[in-house]
Amino acid sequence: MLLTTLLATVLTVTPPAAISTTELHDQLEGLVADHYITAGLIHVRDGPNHWSDAVGVRDLTSGAPATPTGHFRIGSVTKTFVATVLLQLVDEGRLDLDDPIERHLSGVVPNGAITVRQLLQHTSGLYDYMSEPGYSTNRWRGDARFDDYTPQDLLDVAFAKGPLFDPGTSWHYSNTNYVVAGLLIEKLTGRPYGEEVARRILRPLKLTHTSVPGHRSTLPNTHAHGYEPLPPTFVDATKMDPSLDWAAGEMISTTEDLATFVTALIDGHLTSQESLTEMQRTTNADPLFRYGLGLQEFTIPCANGPRTVWGHTGQLIGYLTVTLTDGENRSLVLSLNPYEQDPPTETVLPMAATVFCPES
Repeated sequence: MLLTTLLATVLTVTPPAAISTTELHDQLEGLVADHYITAGLIHVRDGPNHWSDAVGVRDLTSGAPATPTGHFRIGSVTKTFVATVLLQLVDEGRLDLDDPIERHLSGVVPNGAITVRQLLQHTSGLYDYMSEPGYSTNRWRGDARFDDYTPQDLLDVAFAKGPLFDPGTSWHYSNTNYVVAGLLIEKLTGRPYGEEVARRILRPLKLTHTSVPGHRSTLPNTHAHGYEPLPPTFVDATKMDPSLDWAAGEMISTTEDLATFVTALIDGHLTSQESLTEMQRTTNADPLFRYGLGLQEFTIPCANGPRTVWGHTGQLIGYLTVTLTDGENRSLVLSLNPYEQDPPTETVLPMAATVFCPES
């Protein structure tokens, strides 16, 4: 079935008057028509007003339309949840951002002088275990995608390699940092990190469609399937044991839940103002963003000047997530299921501009 002929499903609750939802819908449909995505889900908020939409299909076999409330793997947006929990523990006096890891996790990290701040900011220099062949959830792994891993398994792979640089001297995105961060939460609280995420964030915010799956390979219904090109065909990559991501990227959510979370965080409802300030203290990272503590800072070019937005992106095989808020009542969450190739940045940026630059 041609994706360009498929129906979209829309859920509207007082649509944001200042934001063109028609334009956003057309932009998503363009990604389907150009075979960049099989499905696209969006949630937009402007103060109390919000709007959800979905385009494309839940799966290529049945052609059933995607739904706005569908679940998806959020990948590295998990890191923002983990960082938030650690900042809450800072607020409780359980640790300090500049504590060496050795103080709390004795003997776990070869260089115990690495600080909590350096872990969360990706300035630790720790080698990313996902750089090793067969250890990336961004790539098709065949039956190995159902293998179980423990956090220690992942650290063993990372620490078999030397550090990339001395702590604090550079920036390099490393999933290893957030595996250590998850262990730090467990050490300080005596509970699995996922239980702490649920106790401190999911339940208070009533994020009933967000979960920490552990070793569960399936997604809750409904959900759009994730695919990976494997010429001359495509493979269904939806099911996988997410323990290879663990605290660096295993969580599952919906667009509305993520919008609630990122809005609450940047509005100061989850940490003290002091901790939020530290989370938003950024360093040079990628040309597209600066990095704080579990937060990415993006600059959106607008007709009346650039706008700063906060959030995180996530990607693993079959799923691409964008979660953003401007801290001034507007937020955008996208879940995209790549098709023939990943949607390029220049196709996604106009959607952010439509939300955060309504005057243009």
